Amino acid sequence: MQFKPHKYQQFAIEHILNHEVAALLLDMGLGKTVIALTAIRELMLERFEVSKVLIIAPLRVARDTWPLEIGKWDHLGDLRMSVVVGTEHQRKAALAAEAEIYVINRENVEWLVKNYPWDFDMVVIDEISSFKSYSAKRFKSLLKVRPKIKRIVGLTGTPSSNGLMDLWAEFRILDLGKRLGRFISGFRQDFFTPDKRNQQIVFSYKALPGAEECIYKLISDITISMKSVDFLDMPKCLMNTVEVSLSEKEHELYDKLKKDMVLAVGSEEIDAVNAAVLSNKLLQMANGAIYGEDKKVISIHDRKLDALEDLIEGANGKPVLIAYWFKHDLERIKKRFKVREIKESKDISDWNAGEIPVAVIHPASAGHGLNLQAGGSTLIWFGLTWSLELYQQTNARLWRQGQKDTVIIHHIVCKDTIDENVILALGKKNKSQDELINAVKANLRR
Repeated sequence: MQFKPHKYQQFAIEHILNHEVAALLLDMGLGKTVIALTAIRELMLERFEVSKVLIIAPLRVARDTWPLEIGKWDHLGDLRMSVVVGTEHQRKAALAAEAEIYVINRENVEWLVKNYPWDFDMVVIDEISSFKSYSAKRFKSLLKVRPKIKRIVGLTGTPSSNGLMDLWAEFRILDLGKRLGRFISGFRQDFFTPDKRNQQIVFSYKALPGAEECIYKLISDITISMKSVDFLDMPKCLMNTVEVSLSEKEHELYDKLKKDMVLAVGSEEIDAVNAAVLSNKLLQMANGAIYGEDKKVISIHDRKLDALEDLIEGANGKPVLIAYWFKHDLERIKKRFKVREIKESKDISDWNAGEIPVAVIHPASAGHGLNLQAGGSTLIWFGLTWSLELYQQTNARLWRQGQKDTVIIHHIVCKDTIDENVILALGKKNKSQDELINAVKANLRR
């Protein structure tokens, strides 16, 4: 297929070509993969500025999306790609293969740095947001070899899903601390103040007045952002909330766990040892089941399953994609409905071919980079997630360019439970992220 870049795509390609360090905050569906590959081809085969490229991506994106994209476009036919995934033997064989581009999943970055003599002069990080934790092994490993990298590109549509603090580690990898500082302590001191704390222990920070604008300005010289709705003829997207209500008895159980952090259901006792565990337990209860001792699943209610059945029937045979969070969600959904998990390449191709009426997907394993828009236009959130990044990325599997129908995203929300807090929190985080993206939004008339 011949690649005729849109104006915004050519602008993004030029941004990579003109910046040895580049951050592209590209909304889902804008074609960041072909943008990056086109820039790589220019740098490698036309300008001779780089000789060996490493792409770091989520596992399924590394295995499926990047190889599919390079084989899709005519102008990329003279680039060879080797996919470094699988067993250690398979990874070593892939690294030994002759290629211009090597693609590895982010979980194996530490292994690569430890076991391979580094000779990549360009690195592309697909979903730079996965390097937002400065304590993670992948961050520390890549930082060790960062001085050896001549060119680096960070791609994402969700740069600060949990707030501005995420940006420090991402840009520390990109520019070695030139813009936001070399140490997280200095970044906190300059732009944040302690928020929630217990004496000397600080649990969270909030931005100082004017900090957001200052941070955006510091990174603006290497950063561009683009939102799909500004450049694409995006399909209409309808958000719908389906409320379910607990019975009086079920709500008594929910309130007791929330208040006492200990709940007895029959002979089983459920103990929530801290606030994080309690939040997790309450989300499970809102979904209809909860883990007891030894991971035994204790059923509480079927309210969400009943609502899910109504939504599937209401789709009138149109394919439906269900997002679940807990394993017992999946088990209970499977027990009640005939569904198929989206996990492997065959599942993806069968879904896009319209051969799967009802599919289930876990946001953490399939949130990034998968093109599922050809298979359906209805997404149902059975269980919600606190992660804005996973939430937006999962929605973007269907709501993206190429989708021919109006996308309908249903959220099954258990009334008067933690579900309502999650929906509210996602809205607040989205506001903060939109402010970042708008602050560095590309002006194509420059």
